[in-house]
Amino acid sequence: MIEKERRKKMRLLLFLTVCQYAISSVHTYSVSNPNVILLMADDLGIGDLGCYGNRTLRTPYIDRLAKEGVTLTQHIAASPLCTPSRAAFLTGRYPIRSGMAAFSRVGVFLFSASSGGLPSEEITFSKLLKQRGYATALIGKWHLGMNCESSNDFCHHPLSHGFDYFYGLTVTNLRDCKPGQGSVFLKGVQKYLVIPVQILGVTLVSLAVVHYVGLLKIIQQPLSYENLTQRLTTEAVQFIGRNTDTPFLLLLSYLHVHTALYASNMFRGKSKHGLYGDAVEEMDWSVGQILDVLEKYNLRSKTLVYFSSDQGAHTEEISSSGEVHGGYNGIYKGGKSTNWEGGIRVPGLLRWPGLIPAGTYMDEPTSNMDIFPTIVKLAGAQLPYDRIIDGHDLMPLLQGKVTRSKHEFLFHYCNAYLNAVRWHPGNSESVWKVFFFTPNFSPEDSNGCYDSHVCFCHGGFITRHDPPLLFDLSRDPEEKVPLTPKTESRFYEILKVIQLAVASHTRSLQAVPDQLSWDNLLWKPWLQPCCSSLFQSCYCDYESEDSLLEVHSG
Repeated sequence: MIEKERRKKMRLLLFLTVCQYAISSVHTYSVSNPNVILLMADDLGIGDLGCYGNRTLRTPYIDRLAKEGVTLTQHIAASPLCTPSRAAFLTGRYPIRSGMAAFSRVGVFLFSASSGGLPSEEITFSKLLKQRGYATALIGKWHLGMNCESSNDFCHHPLSHGFDYFYGLTVTNLRDCKPGQGSVFLKGVQKYLVIPVQILGVTLVSLAVVHYVGLLKIIQQPLSYENLTQRLTTEAVQFIGRNTDTPFLLLLSYLHVHTALYASNMFRGKSKHGLYGDAVEEMDWSVGQILDVLEKYNLRSKTLVYFSSDQGAHTEEISSSGEVHGGYNGIYKGGKSTNWEGGIRVPGLLRWPGLIPAGTYMDEPTSNMDIFPTIVKLAGAQLPYDRIIDGHDLMPLLQGKVTRSKHEFLFHYCNAYLNAVRWHPGNSESVWKVFFFTPNFSPEDSNGCYDSHVCFCHGGFITRHDPPLLFDLSRDPEEKVPLTPKTESRFYEILKVIQLAVASHTRSLQAVPDQLSWDNLLWKPWLQPCCSSLFQSCYCDYESEDSLLEVHSG
């Protein structure tokens, strides 16, 4: 009888041990090798979402991420323009370090046949996660270059930067490419630049939905907006479905809500904010589809989901018919292309059930560069030791293990020019921000540069300040009233600390090739991808011919 009881106890102990091992195994998988889904909007204003205070746009699925995760209220894009911001996001480094910040007036790539792009020696989080056995995919917008010297070297292509699956656009979405939407290209460039770009004109802007199997294969040229968000979402859902048994990294990089705006029949005319609102609500639907497929495959607790925008809303966006096509930056000043808070303070939502507390808010300064070290560490990869990584691991902050951001200073660049600096002292709740120069709004009493469509960064387009303008964002987040030596007793002391930080930061910069030089920006016919036939120049549409076309990297 005693032996029988002892055996029962042994079996019970063994059962409990097995259960504990099984539970710890699941926990270890979740902690060390989570799936990662990065949802990146384009030109979305922080004030466009319900979770950041909007009461007229319907964003229930994005708001659900906030309810089930952490909302960052001081999440900062590393640049107020698409190309440099995305370069920083992928590498965890200020774009000036990789040559992805322009000294010229144009700060982004305009052509798929430009020769500049994210240098091959840069290390992206996709490269490091792929090395750790992750399936990696980019679906949507890239905007970081394509070729270097020939139309098939693909030196800057996503598949050369750690993504083993790509379905999307190598450049960006422009109003010029949608009939009847007017020309951003001519309005923003022609008035001021007497260069060959003017002669090339809008007809040379090439947007191709691409992937390659060994060589590049264009499946639709020119781009069709018909059901585009549905197509991107379907690709994302199918990628997740193919990788339920292996860790995966998915970057779903929306075209929404960069102009030209579009919405499918299911959403067109349904919002209270015209076509812009329709586009926001369609993107929210797409986020819901991604969350639903995680539930379907029981991946919710194994997946870190991040939602953000590459920069703030483009306040100057008004259609040729006069409809407002730019978003809402809430209380914040300025917008896209400026380092006023409206241009760089973006949504930041992170959800990981069981490992990140739900329904919490974080007001510490964070950066889109922080995603790099965060997911690299979670994947068990090593951070590069041969270069400076400017981002910091967010997990200690998100999990409440620390209460202060590691970003004592953040440096805000307007193209390649240091424009402003943010300082959050360790012993203070203040967040000081200085501006060395500010853009000249046009009209003068407006909130943007409407005459040129975007604000520029030097020459007669800016006003320099000596001493710099000083704000305390903890008391004046709208940047309404600059502080003076009379209103802030520590005025010169604060400036001195910031100037020392700038000197240290500047010493850390190394000379690198300028990827956004005029030579690299200009259209080069020998780099132009084209699916031309004898009778139809650069035209193909395999998407419409087969709506279920499988796109893969071979």
